[in-house]
Amino acid sequence: MAAPYTGACNCGAVTVTVCAEPVATRQCWCRQCQRIAAGGPTNNAMFPTEAVTITGARADHAYVAASGNVLTHEFCAACGTPVLGRSNVRPQFRTIRLGLLDEGHGLSPAMAIWTDEAPPWAVIDPNLERWPGQPPAPNVPPVSPEH
Repeated sequence: MAAPYTGACNCGAVTVTVCAEPVATRQCWCRQCQRIAAGGPTNNAMFPTEAVTITGARADHAYVAASGNVLTHEFCAACGTPVLGRSNVRPQFRTIRLGLLDEGHGLSPAMAIWTDEAPPWAVIDPNLERWPGQPPAPNVPPVSPEH
């Protein structure tokens, strides 16, 4: 599948539409993401902020990550479904949780990040590019003017 991507939380109160292709797809093994994902990694697609439209009530939680950046996780205020992550130093991106997107989106992680924080039992696809910590920010392609 190609853009636009759509999705919703478990209860349908939060919806997302994304009118661009991801600039990166990642599996994150940082400790905060392991907490969100019940011990495993989060699987995410990074999109240009201006390409993402979200409706519905969201709650959030901000913290200082191991990178030193302030990260904010947003989730549905009604059902708790993880929606996205955002960083204070990378406001040009919204990191959408792949599980939020409608089935058949066709996206999968191309890299695993924060692998040094993965538990000893973690199985990380050997075909993924690996980063022991925070990778550099991806380049942002221009978003089409029809958005």
